[in-house]
Amino acid sequence: MSELDLTQLQEKIDSGVRLAQRRLIERTIKEHGDLVVEQDGEVVHIKAEDLEELCVES
Repeated sequence: MSELDLTQLQEKIDSGVRLAQRRLIERTIKEHGDLVVEQDGEVVHIKAEDLEELCVES
């Protein structure tokens, strides 16, 4: 694969990951659930209401 091919492939992968993250957040908000993430070595639960605030700010 050429450098251009690798760059384009990486862009597609990155785009897919961003889409999956956005869909996960949207689903969590819709279901009024919690999103569980790792932050600074700690397990953190983020409530749907807090996710809505983060989405508005972005």
